[in-house]
Amino acid sequence: MELADRAVGFLLSVISLSIFTYYTFWVIILPFVDGDHFVHKYFLPQEYAILIPVCAGVAVLCFLCIFIGFVMLKSKKKAA
Repeated sequence: MELADRAVGFLLSVISLSIFTYYTFWVIILPFVDGDHFVHKYFLPQEYAILIPVCAGVAVLCFLCIFIGFVMLKSKKKAA
């Protein structure tokens, strides 16, 4: 089981590092590259650089609020 945990941890680290590198290059470096350069075809338009994290944050916040609500309802039923 320890080897499986290490493999999952390594995989999550690689995925997180690749997403961070892609996003950093997209947001920080790409605006300084000419618009007709071939590298632009590998990235979405700049508007999505803000839209995607905001939508993900709203989704996480909604999920967290729903989870806290269910936990509060469960604990209220146990107390009664």
